Amino acid sequence: MTESGTKETVPGTRVGLVMDNLRERIASRSLMPGARVPSIRAMTDTLGVSKSTVVEAYDRLVAEGAIVARRGSGFFVSGHAPPLALADLGPRLDREVDPLWLTRQSLETGSKVLKPGCGWMPASWLPEDGVRRALRAVARDPQSLLADYASPAGLPALRQQLAWRLGAHGVDAPPEQIVLTDGGTHALDLVCRFLLEPGDTVLIDDPCYFNFQALLRAHRVRIVSVPYTPQGPDLAAFERALLEQRPRLYVTNSAIHNPTGATLAPAVAHRLLKLAGEHDLLIVEDDIFADFEDEAAPRLAAFDGLARVVSIGSFSKTLSAAVRCGYIAARAEWIEPLIDLKLATSFGNSQLAASVVHRMLVDGTYRRHLEAMRAKLADAMGETVRRLGYAGLDIWTRPRAGLFVWARLPVALDAADVARHALTAGVVFAPGNVFSASQAAAGFLRFNVSQCNRPKVYEALQRAMDACAVSADTARERV
Repeated sequence: MTESGTKETVPGTRVGLVMDNLRERIASRSLMPGARVPSIRAMTDTLGVSKSTVVEAYDRLVAEGAIVARRGSGFFVSGHAPPLALADLGPRLDREVDPLWLTRQSLETGSKVLKPGCGWMPASWLPEDGVRRALRAVARDPQSLLADYASPAGLPALRQQLAWRLGAHGVDAPPEQIVLTDGGTHALDLVCRFLLEPGDTVLIDDPCYFNFQALLRAHRVRIVSVPYTPQGPDLAAFERALLEQRPRLYVTNSAIHNPTGATLAPAVAHRLLKLAGEHDLLIVEDDIFADFEDEAAPRLAAFDGLARVVSIGSFSKTLSAAVRCGYIAARAEWIEPLIDLKLATSFGNSQLAASVVHRMLVDGTYRRHLEAMRAKLADAMGETVRRLGYAGLDIWTRPRAGLFVWARLPVALDAADVARHALTAGVVFAPGNVFSASQAAAGFLRFNVSQCNRPKVYEALQRAMDACAVSADTARERV
């Protein structure tokens, strides 16, 4: 440690490379307290550095207390694991384009900052008046539980509504197979607690919703990504991953994929489920964008009958982010243990939120809101695609519905650089590698069409692209 108590390092040197490599293994729990550190010879071979470099790095790590030396035995991780820091578990990214920082930036900045990279609609697009009416109605209803805990599985009347709604998408899930949660993230967290052990392997799409990666790292599992195509996951790569990695779980969106906006093709869905059966793979299908669709796309949970697919969803994107209400639909024998986990970790879910959602479903408010919202999104999608095309971006696939457009920047432009430049103008973009576990999407940006209706968005994008193009030309001239 230095006098200020911070970790000593040697940035940009081979000693620093060895130190960072070992620190990352310790932070990610791949080396637990008491575990033997790779030998000096092994680390020399792995990183291609000299023995003296590794010796110096290990001596520095001993000095700061990260590892201990035992005469005749080697080096070992010190007694206690450091506190879990999700930023340390993924690829090393600039803070400006780190996925968790992107979320914070979108949530904490004021209304003057434009957020075409965020994942939700403007408040003005959501039924705030309807939420207020529902809150007043629930408060006046003497049957409403305003000072007590919800039943373990959640409000029965809402679970019945959800069963009917899932049935409209071909998913046979009676109320007894549905558990309410405080949003979609809570639902995924419970399912991960139920199905996964630290060290398990989980498949995700590449690209995929970045919080899948953050949440999975919090569960200390091993993440393997599979390239995503406009029809769904690359089946050859998917099968190869099943054979070589033996994953326990696959987490995906199938209706409206985040970030690409793609829709799973029926033929791909059937083949994917056949492979899952052959390799004993379980699937979590995040259906949070279901209500954006005009026509229902194929659902893995519908084809599978909830045998090895768990369906989760919420109303955060379509109704209100402040009314935290989600659900899990799963096979019958999993419901009781999922409820037990829910009670152990949160003691239930918000009865008030569930009552508000139920009220808006049954009085027609939600249906009318969806009809208007889909029309606005369709117009915004057309305008955003048109404006991006004028700016020289290539649309990866034209989404059938939803919020997101996945667009490729002109050749040689890096999305992280573009996002960094745009931040100085008060515009938050979402660079592609935020969504890519393999860091293979450096040339892409995700656009939220509901947040792209201001000219300043495209002006900032153009200025940032121009600035990055000049920087790239200057760098080439120097070479």
